[in-house]
Amino acid sequence: MLKKLIRTDDDLAAFVIRLTVGGVVFMHGAQKFLGWFGGHGPQATVEMFNRGPGIPVFLGWLVVLSDFFGALLLIVGFLGRFFAAGIGLVMLGAIYFFHGRWGFFMNWYGQPRGEGYEFHLLVLGMVVAILIKGSGRWSVDRMLTERLR
Repeated sequence: MLKKLIRTDDDLAAFVIRLTVGGVVFMHGAQKFLGWFGGHGPQATVEMFNRGPGIPVFLGWLVVLSDFFGALLLIVGFLGRFFAAGIGLVMLGAIYFFHGRWGFFMNWYGQPRGEGYEFHLLVLGMVVAILIKGSGRWSVDRMLTERLR
């Protein structure tokens, strides 16, 4: 089971996708977990998730931890499929609970207030690529794949 989860080849494209998803999601995770980049930190984020759409506190914490630690572990390529799947679930939740009501497009002009889900679909597409290919070149998964041969 573990071999199937970490199995990956030396694919450069998978590496680029992994770094892109991990890097972008990490920035959002740093907002949620550390309060960086204009974020409000973990407690306020979890409370907002709970007050707004009624996301249970436990799931709110999973989102905060997935966006921060899951993104970091995806960047280094450790259990890439697992953490990519977690990020994908967060994206689906973001569409369902927050962004779906605003339509497809990002809101460049602020009227009406809210962002669509096009960003989330792009991330979901990259997550599917990671699920198919694995972590790719320069990843912990690749190193482990080679050692398990």
